[in-house]
This record gives sequence, C-alpha cells and structure tokens, in this order.
Amino acid sequence: MASKVVYVSELTNGILDPDSQMLGPVENGGYIIANTAPGCWGPMITPAIRGGHEVTKPVYVEGAKVGDSVVIKIHSIKVTSILTSSGNEKVIEGRFLGDPFVAAKCPKCSTLYPETIIDGIGKDAIKCKVCGESIVPFDFTNGYTIAFDENYTVGVTLNKQAAEIAAKDAKYYMQTPDSSIQNPIVVFAQADIVGLSARLRPFLGQLGATPSIKMPDSHNAGDFGQFLIDAPHEYAIKKDQLAMRTDGHMDINKVREHAVVIAPVKVEGAGIYLGDMHAMQGEGEIAGHTTDVSGITVLQVEVLKNVSIEGPIILPNVEDLPYLAKPFSCEEKESVKNLASVWGIGELEESLPVAFVGSGANINEAVDNALERASKVLKISIPEVKNRATITGAIEIGRLPGTVTATFLVPIDLLKNAGLYNIVAKKYKN
Repeated sequence: MASKVVYVSELTNGILDPDSQMLGPVENGGYIIANTAPGCWGPMITPAIRGGHEVTKPVYVEGAKVGDSVVIKIHSIKVTSILTSSGNEKVIEGRFLGDPFVAAKCPKCSTLYPETIIDGIGKDAIKCKVCGESIVPFDFTNGYTIAFDENYTVGVTLNKQAAEIAAKDAKYYMQTPDSSIQNPIVVFAQADIVGLSARLRPFLGQLGATPSIKMPDSHNAGDFGQFLIDAPHEYAIKKDQLAMRTDGHMDINKVREHAVVIAPVKVEGAGIYLGDMHAMQGEGEIAGHTTDVSGITVLQVEVLKNVSIEGPIILPNVEDLPYLAKPFSCEEKESVKNLASVWGIGELEESLPVAFVGSGANINEAVDNALERASKVLKISIPEVKNRATITGAIEIGRLPGTVTATFLVPIDLLKNAGLYNIVAKKYKN
C-alpha cells in the first residue's frame, strides 16, 4: 500500500541499479522527506562508495510507468552541516582502476573498493582497513574549509588552526547522516583560502529518476557518463547505452527550494532519488566541486501520464530565470498589444518559461542535446528552438564540462500539446 509520506534515511553505495528494491511506494501526489549525505569529496575519499556520491535509496512512485514523467516539487531544502570542505582536485595515480570516482583500489594490497579507517587528520589519515596503507585517490590542488552562520545565510573560510579543530570531530561538524559510510572530507583540514566570505543559496546537485541501466550515480549524465564507455571496471557500458541515463546528476543551481523538476521515467516506479546538496555554487561549477553538505529536503511527486521526455525539464523560480525568459508583466503585455495593433498583428502568442536540460561530452554537445530534447517534446524544428532561445531565453552552463539548460518562453498551445501546460501554468501564472 502506498504511503502519503515516505521518510528516507537509507543511502546507496554510489550505484543506481534498476533491479534493486526501491523504498516506498509513495502515493501519486505524496511526499518524500530525506536526510541526504554530502556528495563529491567525502565519497571520493571513501573507496567503498562506488559512484562518486552517496545518494538516497530510490523511491517507487505509485502509478509511474515507463514513458511517463514525474513532477518533483521542491518544498524545502535545509542545510544541516555546520561546515564543510571542498576545492579543485587532482588524482593520485596507482590508486584506482580506470576511474578514481568509481573504482578506487589500495596501492599496496590492490584490494578494490576496500573499507577504510580514519587514523588522525590530514590527507594520509584515510587508510586501507586490510593493510593500513594511505589510500585516497584524490588530493586538493587548492582547497578550503568553510563554516556557516546559525541562520545559514553566509559562510567564511577557516585558517589552518580552526580547520584542524573541525577535522578532529569531522562527522559531527558535517552532520553526516547515521547511515552514511563516507569519510568526511573535513578530516583533510584544508585551508588554502582563509577569510573568504560567501553567501549561501542551497540546492540539490542530484535529483531525478533511476536510469534503466546500472550506473554510478555521479555518472548519470552525458558528460561524466563518457568515462563509463568501454571502461576497465565492472560498471562499463557501450556508447549507445548512455541514452539509458536520466541526467539526475545536474549540478544546476536552479534546482533549489520552490523550483520544479520534471524527470523522465525509464523504469517502473520511476525510482526518485536525491543528494549532493550544495550550500552555494556559481554557474558552471568551474572548480569541479563546490560546498557539499548534509541536509534535509521535502519533495512532492506527481505522475504525468503519457508525457515522455528524454531528460529533465526544470521550472526555475522566477528570479532564477534569464531576463528574456521571465513571464511578461501586465504593463509589458499592454505595450506588446499596442505595438501589434500598429502593425496589424491581430493574434499574439501567449507563452510561459521552460528550461530543458541537456548534457554531453562537452558544452557544444550538451547544447545540441538540450535543443534536440526541446524540439522533440514541443514538436518544433531545432532551428525554431534556436530562434526562440536566442530572443526569449538563454543557454546557461550548469556544470562544466557538459551540462546546460536551454530556457525560453514556450507558446501555451505547444505546452498543451506536450501535456505540460497545467504544471507550468501552476508555477508561473498568478
């Protein structure tokens, strides 16, 4: 029997598997409340985690079938970490099989995915439980530890002395969930940037539906997914199998409180999962990583029957829309009407904003992917999508090397034909 509310405290070991048992089911229209673990750096220094992140166990949505979509409304996002650490990375050769995010191994005993122990602080504190060798496959090129105020509005980066105090009680300061197995990155006590101030604007780096092929969670995207093609480890795929992804790993900073994500359903029940909460991130996530934190999120899910999409669609908050894609005000509509009458234009489009996510090996491929997805959903040509995105929207980089949004004003009749009008209108019409 489906539940109105599903509480999620279980995490994956980094692998999204369509054949694994899901949590739930949750009712169509019901809620998912989850305590998520930090993504990126913690899992990156925890070889037993095989996906680069540690996301929630997927939830089965009642009535969701392959070929449908699931509307995910983000009701709230609350950071719970007291501080975190992040920065730009470099890999340490000899400590992984093909992909350091997926297949870490001990450089001494060659154990793959070994369990670890924490012995002290610093980058050499993470040791193989089998032989005691220092084992992490990543190190910082430049990194920082950042603490947050009690209202979670601002943060400041710490000096070495303060970072070392936090490192000695890292799990507490990062507030990692009880079920998390990651080694908190705060253990590194990194302090290359001191006294930097930053504003918080939390969002989810991972939010979506389970892919139809077993896949490391951080690689459920067209850019990071490239590393799975003919890889030497057990999670290798063929190039054409990358189309089975759902792009749940977006790192798009618009996926924040009160935004809406529409996810493709590629397995029965959809398998909605989330994680990789970030305290803040500029467009592009240029450092490769940002401030990963623990947090609590409340989502509401709704099935869109027979609305088939290949990748996510985002309905951002109005303040997050590109200037040209914002809905027209009453005054602007009146000006357009007057202008149209001067030129004898009797019928005007009514439109609302939609952001189509695209991903690929690089930014150009990601843009092409977003345009193709928009073209298929709206049943208009790619050149028309390009024109509309140019004069009523924008192409924005979510994450380098290859995740973008193509956001533009879409005519209401096209939204109705695509089965998207009601949910878009609820978001943007007063």
